[in-house]
Amino acid sequence: MAEHPLVVVHPPSPSGGRRVTADAEILGVAYGPSDLAEFLRRAGADPEEVRLDDRAQIEWRGGGPDVWV
Repeated sequence: MAEHPLVVVHPPSPSGGRRVTADAEILGVAYGPSDLAEFLRRAGADPEEVRLDDRAQIEWRGGGPDVWV
């Protein structure tokens, strides 16, 4: 995924979910890892190569991959 734009998972919103951006483009609001995986797939990432805990692939703000609300 190194060739893809930087993915940022923003802090959880008060109403739930986390905004996901790639290269400052909003991909959507994820409510869990499966939503995030789908957004990354649509952005061109190979789901087999994406590791949610890899900081080189995903920048987590306001909590890591286990924080959704």
